[in-house]
Formats: sequence, structure tokens, C-alpha cells
Amino acid sequence: MLRKKEDEKILDINATMQGSLVFSEPVNLRINGKFEGTLTTKGNLMVGENAIVNADIIGEDMILGGRIAGKITATHMVTLTSTAQVNGDIEVPKLVMEEGAIFNGKCKMPQGRLSLSELSDYLAVEEGKIMEWVGKGKIPVTKEGENLFFDRRSVEDWITQNR
Repeated sequence: MLRKKEDEKILDINATMQGSLVFSEPVNLRINGKFEGTLTTKGNLMVGENAIVNADIIGEDMILGGRIAGKITATHMVTLTSTAQVNGDIEVPKLVMEEGAIFNGKCKMPQGRLSLSELSDYLAVEEGKIMEWVGKGKIPVTKEGENLFFDRRSVEDWITQNR
């Protein structure tokens, strides 16, 4: 289920768009038309059953019901509805597939402990920026020898608190 906050913005797109779309603030985004490019969003993303999306998507919570081609990365959950046709890899801690959904690709479900490079990929943030956060004590981390490890749930809690 999508999480909703009272102060979140709602954007319903029923158009043809191409390019890079980035939302740095949480938004409830619904795509009902065609989109091609890259999409980075915070909050909730819904792709309608008649939508056609050819894009790499990075976000938090997603309900996908249309035709999607590209890599999908979510920090919380992806739901493929019965009308979804996804061609591409998915990286998400929780994946729900309704009967009838079509998924052609690989699914990676990050476990509890992430290395620096895995966290960088997971958050789509450069390793240098993460090391800056570590140096300032801003992000929860454990050190084993020379290696740094991040607990996924602790990082997600940290992200939620620092929105």
C-alpha cells in the first residue's frame, strides 16, 4: 500500500513526455500516458494500466500497472498489478506480483547488510558523499576491520527521519 502524508503533493500526468524527471521532495506521482527517459522520485509512484514507460526508475514505493521497460530501483516496495508488463531488472526489498502480471528480468532483493558500494547503488548516491556522511556521524554504520557495513533498516529509518 502506498504511504501518504498530508503535506505531500499530487501530480497526475496523462501526456507524452521525454527526458529526465527528478523530484527531490515527496510527491504522489501518477503516470497515465507515455514517458521515456529517467525518473527519480520520492514518495509514491503509480503507473496506470494504459501507460507506456521506457525509463530507468528510482523511487520509494511503486504500483506499476502499464508497460514498463527499464531498470526499477525502489527503497521500500514495488507492486506489479495484474495489468503490468515489466521488461527490466528490479531491485527492491519487497516485491508483490498480482496474478496476471508479466515480469521479464532479474529481481534483486537487498538483504539487511550492505557494503559501501551496495549502499551507493541502493541510494543512487556517490560513495564519496556516503563517506562524508560517515565522517560526520550522520549515517548509521558498523566497521569490521577495514570494511564498512550499513544495516538497510537503520539506513531506511535514517532516511525517513532526515526527509
